[in-house]
Amino acid sequence: MTESAAAGRRFPVGLTAAAAIALLILLGLGTWQLQRLAWKRDLLQRIDALQHAPARPIGPVLAARSAGRDVDFTRVTVECPGLAAAPYLELYGLRDGQVGSRLISACAVDGGPYRTVLVDRGFVGDTVSARPPVDPDDRAPLTVTGVLRSPDPPSAFSPANRPERWFTRDADAMARALNAAAPAPVFLMAETPTNPEWKALVPAPVPADIPNRHLEYALTWYGLAAALAGVYAAMLLKRRKS
Repeated sequence: MTESAAAGRRFPVGLTAAAAIALLILLGLGTWQLQRLAWKRDLLQRIDALQHAPARPIGPVLAARSAGRDVDFTRVTVECPGLAAAPYLELYGLRDGQVGSRLISACAVDGGPYRTVLVDRGFVGDTVSARPPVDPDDRAPLTVTGVLRSPDPPSAFSPANRPERWFTRDADAMARALNAAAPAPVFLMAETPTNPEWKALVPAPVPADIPNRHLEYALTWYGLAAALAGVYAAMLLKRRKS
């Protein structure tokens, strides 16, 4: 056997290690997408059930949250005096491809250890410069029906919150900015309008159409893993025949 033939049949250790690492990454991504698929199916089932669930008084629900119960996507109702003219913070938001703000105000509650809940009153596009009036002396009662949502944790790419615009739902920091005591760790996403006369503020509690393409993504990653294994096997076979 010549030296060149022996070199051609030598096992490609480095290439094999690189292929194995790439294969593990692809398989891991596929498995992660399957896990996301199970999570998304459960989420969609909860949202579907939510569409027909009666609203519950918010106090007992928040008390259950303080005891460790999961209250995410629970429909509740609460009376918020003066909410239509309450001070608000502007949280960056997107709706139907439009950039805008979601107005966040505080509502007094009696929910176990919680004394306030932050209400997401709805979305207003950046093309609208006007805002609802603010009058701390206005205590007109307003009954709000909505859905409790736990805030998503900020990502490494989330911009820093600023007084004029917030980018993450930080309940404690927002409550301090609104002088609201003992905030609940969930947000009330209003389904009913807080300013019916002001049509630019649109309640937007839960997306109407949440895509679920995780099975497609999983099959893509597994397909790439199979293709990599096939290419590697073909390469080994060619080296053995050389």
